[in-house]
Amino acid sequence: MKALRSLSLIILPLLLFPACMLWGSVDIPPSQVLTILTGGTPDSHVWQVIIMESRLPMALCAMLAGAALSVAGLLLQTTFNNPLAGPSILGISSGASLGVALVMLALGGAVTSYGIGYYAAVVTGAMAGAMAVLLTLLIFSRMVKSTPMLLIVGILVGYLTSSAISLLNFFATQEGVHSFVIWGMGSFAGITWSRLTIFAAVGVTSLLLSMLLVKPLNALLLGPRYAESMGVNIQRTRNALILLSGLLTAAVTAFCGPIGFVGLAVPHLARMLFAAADHRVLIPASMMSGAVVMLLCDIISKTMALPINTVTALLGIPIVIFVVVRNRSIE
Repeated sequence: MKALRSLSLIILPLLLFPACMLWGSVDIPPSQVLTILTGGTPDSHVWQVIIMESRLPMALCAMLAGAALSVAGLLLQTTFNNPLAGPSILGISSGASLGVALVMLALGGAVTSYGIGYYAAVVTGAMAGAMAVLLTLLIFSRMVKSTPMLLIVGILVGYLTSSAISLLNFFATQEGVHSFVIWGMGSFAGITWSRLTIFAAVGVTSLLLSMLLVKPLNALLLGPRYAESMGVNIQRTRNALILLSGLLTAAVTAFCGPIGFVGLAVPHLARMLFAAADHRVLIPASMMSGAVVMLLCDIISKTMALPINTVTALLGIPIVIFVVVRNRSIE
């Protein structure tokens, strides 16, 4: 059964990825999409530009974003031993949003009036805001030895950054608020090959590093005392897990906007599919499940003309509710 489920996680992306190439505002015949992807010459040069410069990088970005957020959520849920922990719970997404809000307020929010410089400023602001929150959490992790207390600190930092964003929006121009709201809905539309290269460098490196922490993650499942008896340095491991999950979340938020519920819901989906707690299984399963879910969200978003965040919420909330109902001890 597990082999069948593993096979399905390989087959589904192979089906959804071509679907992402077909769906869009411009109808392109499937035969022409296949011709373009195999390096042939299509009947229209415009179709080639749409596929190669827009839909293909968007689909690849969606897969990487889904994998990154899912693994970030898995790392945080294991670190804090809390099934409702997610990438946004520590305020990292809010920190990135605060950085973007500062940039949009300073530049007036006129997205259409700025080119690559404006986009670079937005990405830099998002990364800087996320890293500032991450650095704050790492400092507190040295002072706060209790993992649940560190989780509370992260929640409070998230509330603080959200309050700062509300204050900035209050004093911002109408155009600035509009641009920030649009960015906050999440989108893969701004991805180009050059931007995807930077995103992939950060995302893939962080995902590979997370694979190296399989043994400490499995040890943490049995409690901190057992992990320490197995030679795991709890403080160092916790900092490494927070840093990795923060980098994954920051990269996705910077390049795609704050995308919710994927990091919270998909790790539970992977657990339910494979009925396993072993991170040797869960990390690859979360990567593949996240990629599949995000491709599906991208298709639904294009088909129904909905923001990505709306689609991820519609798919993720039922899973989260199911987890809450199943784990009635969470109170």
